[in-house]
Amino acid sequence: MSNEGEEAFGARLKAYEGLSAAVTGVGKDPVNVPMIRHWCEAMGDTHPAYTGPDAIAPPTMLQVWTMGGLSGRTGRTGAYDELLGLLDEAGCTSVVATDCEQEYLRPLRPGDEVTFDAVIESVSDRKRTKLGTGYFVTTRMDVRVDGEPVGTHRFRILKYAPARREPGGTRPRPVVNRDNAGFWEGVGRHRLLIQRCVGCGTLRLPWLPGCNACGSPKWDTVEASGEGTVYSYVVMHHPPFPAFEPPYAVGLIELAEGVRMVSNVIGVAPGKVRIGMPVRLAFVRYDEELELPVFRARDGEETR
Repeated sequence: MSNEGEEAFGARLKAYEGLSAAVTGVGKDPVNVPMIRHWCEAMGDTHPAYTGPDAIAPPTMLQVWTMGGLSGRTGRTGAYDELLGLLDEAGCTSVVATDCEQEYLRPLRPGDEVTFDAVIESVSDRKRTKLGTGYFVTTRMDVRVDGEPVGTHRFRILKYAPARREPGGTRPRPVVNRDNAGFWEGVGRHRLLIQRCVGCGTLRLPWLPGCNACGSPKWDTVEASGEGTVYSYVVMHHPPFPAFEPPYAVGLIELAEGVRMVSNVIGVAPGKVRIGMPVRLAFVRYDEELELPVFRARDGEETR
C-alpha cells in the first residue's frame, strides 16, 4: 500500500471513531450471589466484602454482567462489524485481544439491573508489531444501573496481517518489572518463591505490589515445596507459534501451599494430562538465557 493509499485507508478507519457499537444493552441477569460466589471460587478471592447480607460484587466482575453468553447479545450496531470487515479486506484477518481498562464509580450489589452502551473510541494509525502489521481498535463500554453510571470498560484488540515467520524461533521472554523481579531472581537460583503478606500472612502468586486480603504493601517470601496438582489445563494444538511445538499442555497448577500458577505440564503425553494429576516442580533451560519453572507429571511416562 502506497503512502497515499495508507493515509486514505487510515482516514476511512478514523471515520468510525465515536460511532456506537452497542446501544442500550441489558444484562441477561441481575447482579446475583451465585455468580459472585462462582467468580470468587475460581479466582481464589476470599475477601469478606463479597459475602454476607451486605455483599458487593468484586469490581473486576464489571464486564461479567454485560456478557451475552453462548446465545450472543442483542443491541449491537453494524458499525463495529463494518470496521472489522474493512480491516479483513485490507489483509488484517487475525485478531488478538491486547488489554482492557476498567474504571469503577460505585460497587454493584445483588439485585442491580445493569444496562450499557458501547462506542468505538479509537482506531490507531498503522502499527508494526512482532505479530504483524495492523491497527489497534478500542471500544468503550459505559455501564449503568437505573441510569446512574457505575463503571467503564475499555477493551482493545489488534487486527493485523500475520508476519511471516521462519520455522522455530526464540521462546518469548517473561516481562520482568520491579514488582516481580524477586520471583525471577529466585527462578535463576532454582527456587520457586511465593509472596507472603507481613500483615495477615496471606500467600500470593503471581507476585503483586500489595495484599488482596488486607491491602498491606509489606511482604516477605516462602519457598514452595514444589509439590502440586493439576487444577485445570488446556492442550494447545492451534494456532502454531514459533518455538512452541504443538501439541503441548498448559496447566493451572495448585501448589501444596494453596496458591496457583500457570505453567507447562511435561513428562506425560499432552492428551493424558488430567485434573488432579500430581506434579512436581522442575526447571527447564530453553536456551543460554532462558530457564523456566515447569511441572513434571510424577506418575507419568516420559513421551517427549
